[in-house]
Amino acid sequence: EYPLHRHVSGFTSSLRTSSAEAFLPTAVDLANGLHRPHQKPAILRKISAAQQLSASEVVTHLGQTVVLASGTLSVLLHCEAVGNPKPTISWAKNGEEVKYNDRLLLQPDDSLQILAPVEADVGFYACNASNALGSDSVSIAVTLAGKPLIKASRATVINTESSAVTVDIGSTVKTIQRANVTISCQVAGVPEAEVTWFKNKVKLSSAHHLHDGLLLIANVSLSDEGLYSCKAANLRGEVTESSQLLVLEPPRPLTYLEDLTAVLSSAGTSARSVLTSPSGTKMTVSPGISALIGCAVDGHPTPNITWLYSGEPLSLQHRLLASGRILQILNISDAPDGEFSCLAQNEAGSLTQKTSLAVQEYQWSVDKLMACSASCGHKGVQLPQLRCLLDGAEVNISHCREKPKPALQPIACNRRDCPSRWMVTSWSPCTRSCSGGIQVRRVTCQRLTAKGSSAPVSNEACAQVSKRPVDTQNCNRQPCVEWVASSWGQCNGPCIGPRLAVQHRQIFCQTKDGTSVSLDQCSALPRPLSTQNCWTDVCGVHWRVSLWTVCTATCGNYGFQSRRVDCVHVRTNKPVLEHHCTWRPRPANWQRCNITPCENSTLLRGGEAVRCMGRKQGRAISQKCSTEPC
Repeated sequence: EYPLHRHVSGFTSSLRTSSAEAFLPTAVDLANGLHRPHQKPAILRKISAAQQLSASEVVTHLGQTVVLASGTLSVLLHCEAVGNPKPTISWAKNGEEVKYNDRLLLQPDDSLQILAPVEADVGFYACNASNALGSDSVSIAVTLAGKPLIKASRATVINTESSAVTVDIGSTVKTIQRANVTISCQVAGVPEAEVTWFKNKVKLSSAHHLHDGLLLIANVSLSDEGLYSCKAANLRGEVTESSQLLVLEPPRPLTYLEDLTAVLSSAGTSARSVLTSPSGTKMTVSPGISALIGCAVDGHPTPNITWLYSGEPLSLQHRLLASGRILQILNISDAPDGEFSCLAQNEAGSLTQKTSLAVQEYQWSVDKLMACSASCGHKGVQLPQLRCLLDGAEVNISHCREKPKPALQPIACNRRDCPSRWMVTSWSPCTRSCSGGIQVRRVTCQRLTAKGSSAPVSNEACAQVSKRPVDTQNCNRQPCVEWVASSWGQCNGPCIGPRLAVQHRQIFCQTKDGTSVSLDQCSALPRPLSTQNCWTDVCGVHWRVSLWTVCTATCGNYGFQSRRVDCVHVRTNKPVLEHHCTWRPRPANWQRCNITPCENSTLLRGGEAVRCMGRKQGRAISQKCSTEPC
């Protein structure tokens, strides 16, 4: 679908229709609906172009885009809605209620008039119609010709129940996992803008659900958290708005708490520990000892934990450890009969787990037998079931670990012949490595006797019990592939030696019939080389140096001399670009020389020769000579 543009004096009106609007009731249908009881509000979407009342006045309906011009003195936005009871009309700009003044006027027919529009009036205007049965809302964009305008919201949306949530770009979204989140990026502008989506500043691929300015993040998980940005760009400029998506996970119980083990080891051997649970746990302890109660919960964000005793805030002597996840009761005698509970809360919900502490005595019991270890054959045994009892009721066996265990004597059971059953061997290697092969195995019908031996029987005996397993299956059905190389390219790579360069070729993976496939499918095969050395006359080069110039001084510390260094072709002896010779170190083109003290000798400096004639009466005697230019 593409926007329809129609130019009217002083402004441009553009309209984008959607498949949803195509099925909206007509004005006649909606008018007739006024006689129907209990009708939800419905705003009329009119797709006609804006009307020109005068050269400077613009009148338009919802669902369009108004582009202001320098001569526009008035913009009138119509909003017609039907419903029973009669809907109440309100206007909002960019998600905030319109504050009427001497320029923004609410007309008797609920239209919104903007007098002498200025740049500050640019934005998305939404007409909201509501009654006791529901509401409806339609937007219209008022903008200037230039860079695009995005309808943005600064709301924070928290979803803890719904399976789907839709927000405008700019909102902060906090939602439960597995919900479908739709972010709407409504854009207006002339010329029409192109919309691009990003997650954490990385452009989203076309594989994401992108349609008409909507981004659908389906079945949200923790990996979907991040900053989602919508960029609208046209020839006049670009604008970006972003929404932060935070995934909520309500508190849920865990079966372990790592911190409890560490705290228990430092609390001493007399301390006992227990984890709370939603259904409630129970721990029996000796009078006067310390007890550790763990609240093993998880959630996103991390839940806050509140401890209660018999439904009331804690008043007995206690300590909170591991960021409140562990409650230490310093003397269990302070809590006679009552229930400890931890309330875990975050933005996604809450969870209450509980436990009860009791002072009791545990003991081992062997009055029941465990199930037989085999249903037939010669190895079936039964052991007395070792149980830990508390006042005749079975509890977790860990409560009796400090008491000596009674001796257990095994009892033979189910010592009889087993029913016939199919026995299979391992599959043989595949007959082909690709394009389909065959594997076989041996299938026999056997019976295990009460003496432990295995006796073959007829296949009919096993067929009455179960279907015969297959003895043949297909294998290695993937197509046969091979590496294919193109012809070697020209020998024009960088020089790596005398007359020596590098040339390249392309390597492909394809099936036997010539179909190209991904390189991964050929990864098990030796890959041909894609580069090789080659001989070329272009690299027949070497460094050519000239003779050193005369040293600039005969003594002292400032003398130097230079020479010319060129990269030349060995055949033509003509200079070429120096990078052809870089495979060998470049010779130096200057060096210091005549680094000796100047005593009774001549120092050449700046083209003048100075003779050191000795010293007389404490000062140097010298004269200039050979002052002509060199």
